[in-house]
Amino acid sequence: MKATVKWIDNVMFVGESGSGHGVVMDGSPEHGGRNMGIRPMELVLIGLGGCSSFDVVTILKKARQNVVDCRAELEAQRSSSIPAVFTTIHVRFVVTGKALKESAVERAVRLSTEKYCSATRMLMDGGVDVTHSYEILDAEPDSDN
Repeated sequence: MKATVKWIDNVMFVGESGSGHGVVMDGSPEHGGRNMGIRPMELVLIGLGGCSSFDVVTILKKARQNVVDCRAELEAQRSSSIPAVFTTIHVRFVVTGKALKESAVERAVRLSTEKYCSATRMLMDGGVDVTHSYEILDAEPDSDN
């Protein structure tokens, strides 16, 4: 896996993934930025959410669960000293589907955390306390039925 990060000006950078996708990163005005992009640590947090959500949806689909939506709500705390690393992260999954089995959702979240999510494992191995919870919502019935 490769990526490049190019400095634009002040504290603004553009990152490009090896697959050709870009993201603008910028700091707040008090740090010399213009608030024109996501903060790098926000990007790390979003990456964890995306990695884990990918796992949860994939596991549920393989379990033949009729999942129609999955949202990961992440909340993190950072150290007050430099480097301001994450100390805790909580990921709350809101999974919507038709007749979802709670045991299947619980299993998907657990397997993502314990086995599959590279970002979660990397951060946990680095000392971050990563916790998860979930909520299951019933999907609205089809309007044409």
